[in-house]
Amino acid sequence: MNGEMKHGVVAVLNDGAGRYLLIRRGLELARAPGVWCFVGGEVETGESLEAAIEREVMEEVGLRVRALEKIFESISPNGEFKLHWLRVQRLDDAAPRPHPKEVDEIRWLRIEEAVALEPILPTLRAWLQDRIE
Repeated sequence: MNGEMKHGVVAVLNDGAGRYLLIRRGLELARAPGVWCFVGGEVETGESLEAAIEREVMEEVGLRVRALEKIFESISPNGEFKLHWLRVQRLDDAAPRPHPKEVDEIRWLRIEEAVALEPILPTLRAWLQDRIE
């Protein structure tokens, strides 16, 4: 089993007005502290991708979402994770609440604003740039 990649999930959450939910990762985190990204995390053993993304969004930003379709796949910068990007839909109008350790800041941004963030995960910047009209 050694050498097999772990699985991670990435939440692509759009507010319906062309803005995406981005977080700045907590400054104390071991991986990518202070880096802007979409909400996401590791898939636990026996967990579906859908269950994992719904759990991660609740844990990191306190939002109830439903997983829709998988729209993209990438490898994490450190090569440790195969990342499954899933479009998610909000189930209510609650305001996002950042996890005290994992999330430093939350912003709803249009693609043009998001690509200008620094530092941002390179794969995310490329994905966003592909969507600029």
